[in-house]
Parts: sequence; structure tokens; C-alpha cells
Amino acid sequence: MSSKISVAAPKFSGAEKIYVNEALESTWISSRGPFIERFEAAVAEMAGTRHAIACNNGTTSLHLALAAMGVGPGDEVIMPALTYIATANCVRYCGATPVLVDNDPRTFNVDPAAIEQAVTPRTKGVMVVHLYGQSADMAPILETADRLGLWVLEDAAEAHGARYRGRPVGGLGRCGSFSFFGNKIVTTGEGGAVTTDDDDLAARMRLLRSQGMDADRRYWHPVVGYNYRMTNVTAAIGVAQMERLPEALEKRRAIAAAYDERLAGLAGLIEQPFVADDCEHAFWMYTVMLGDAVKATRDEVMGMMEADGIETRPIFYPINQMPPYFDPDLKAPNAVRCASRGMNLPTHELLSETDIDRVCETLKRIVRV
Repeated sequence: MSSKISVAAPKFSGAEKIYVNEALESTWISSRGPFIERFEAAVAEMAGTRHAIACNNGTTSLHLALAAMGVGPGDEVIMPALTYIATANCVRYCGATPVLVDNDPRTFNVDPAAIEQAVTPRTKGVMVVHLYGQSADMAPILETADRLGLWVLEDAAEAHGARYRGRPVGGLGRCGSFSFFGNKIVTTGEGGAVTTDDDDLAARMRLLRSQGMDADRRYWHPVVGYNYRMTNVTAAIGVAQMERLPEALEKRRAIAAAYDERLAGLAGLIEQPFVADDCEHAFWMYTVMLGDAVKATRDEVMGMMEADGIETRPIFYPINQMPPYFDPDLKAPNAVRCASRGMNLPTHELLSETDIDRVCETLKRIVRV
């Protein structure tokens, strides 16, 4: 029987062990130490920003950004219906309301035209999500936000190294949030960061991240804060991972090109990823849509792939379909179709050409039935 092909897997081929051992030998294993500053500098460079504030995971980095920008009860934050649940949860943590809008059916990202229609007097800002590694269409989003006096927060958890019109994501809005979970392009196991060019906002986030303790007066807490700090050991892994980010992106783009070639010519059966002309896709996940000519459901196709030893992932459920945010009146037909027909194929650096061949041949055989 053939070995299983995982949908995601980390690659540790750099200096991860060396740096972790350095952190252990230094005894700086908690939330202070040189690797934290080195990791923050690398993340800021990736995003093209002056600041990066490392956190213990991507969800807390989103919450930290929202809290620092003053989001609270009565406020509304516009976001796509098609995203991971953490995007909405972090708004709820602040006592605010996520306002969900539909996505572009080709890129899976938020539809810029739907944003302005959702603005109310309570709207505080817009949270965009660069889903699966491709930037949202930021120019019209930023124009709308600037005109209406709103901030833009980029959820770039899945888009390390992606670019929009030549500029890196995470540095396009007022701030950006990254996740370094175990399946991400850059991983620290768990981890996150917020990037920004706003000096005052960066200082506010650093204060809130560390239990609200005054930077110049130890154990004096002028505000209620959080323990959202990253450890030096975690950051050591991140520094090594960031050093090989260009290599990781090159490999993922090569995998995407191989999938493109092998899955071409399946009109009506497989819709391949659409890459906008002004975007450089990071391909966190190579995502396909099952065409209307495929008789099986998406879940049935995934089940058949799994039976052949190939792991896949469904596209995220629309937020408004889940119990905490259930809204039967919200019309998001593109999100519904993408969620019901979309799936992520294995996308990681450990894939071989033989693996890619096997994934494609299996998928083609299944959808042609």
C-alpha cells in the first residue's frame, strides 16, 4: 500500500535545532531573549514595516491588534464570510460585532464592492483576509476605507511572503496579523505577530501584550493587559524558518505550477486557482473547486482521496453558517458555493514529483466518474 500523503507538513532543514539549543543553553527560555527581537525584525522585514510584535499565536495577534485600536462594545468590523473562525472570534472577544460580506468567487477573498454596502455609523474598520496565500484586492478596499475614515487590518495568517502590486502583505493596511501555526509557510509550532508602521499603535500593542506592564516601571500596570507573549525558544525556531522563507516560497510556487500543468484541460470538472495579475501568490494551500459536471459531492471526493491515502482539506465554512454567528438571512452565495465545492490539495515542501503525480491522477480518476 502506498504511503499517506499529508495535506500539510513542516520542514525543518535550516538552523532550527542550532538556534533552539542556543536558547536552551542561554537559559533564556521564556518571553525575553535575543531570538524574540531577531524574529520580530525578520517579520517586519517580510512585511515591509517598521514594527513587528511577536505573540503566542495568530489568534491572539488579531485580538491584540483590535484591542489596541480600541474596538469595543457597539462597534462593527466588516470582514469576509469565508474565513477561519478566529477572524470573527477576535472581534467578539472585544465585545464588537463582525459584519460578514461575500467573497470574490475566483480568488476566495473578500469582494471589495460588498464592503461599502455594509458600512454603518457603527463601523470601526475592515478586516481583510488574504485567503490561502493570495492578497485581497487592496487598492479599492483601502480607497473605500480612507474615504470613510476606517482602518484596515490584514489577516495575513496564510500569506507569508505574498505581494500585492509589488508590496508585501502585512504592510498595506494600518496593521497586519500573521500566524505561525504548525501548518503555515513559516512555523514556530504556535505563534503570531502583528506588523505596523504606526509607532503609537506598536507601543500600545507591546504594552497590552505583556500584562499591561509599564515598559519603564516594572510590575506597574496602568492598564488591563494580556499574556500574549512569544517565548525565546519559539522565536528561535521562527528565526531559522524566516531565513529560508525565499526557498519555501520558491518550492510552493513550483508545486503550484506542477499542479497547474497536471490538472489542465479539465473544464467543467476542476477549477484551478485564479491568480490575479497584480498579486504574487504564496500558495499556502493549492485550492481547487469541483466543477458542476462532477457528480460526487466535495466531501465524497475528499473521502475517496482519503481512501487512496491522500489527505485533503475542505474550504472553510461560511462564518454565518456556524452556531455562534448563525444568520440565515445573510446572502453570501459565493461563499456558500466555494465552501461546498472547494478543497485544498497537499501543499508543502516535502512533496515529491511522484506525490504530485499521484494526487493529480487520483483526483482526475475520481472526478471523471
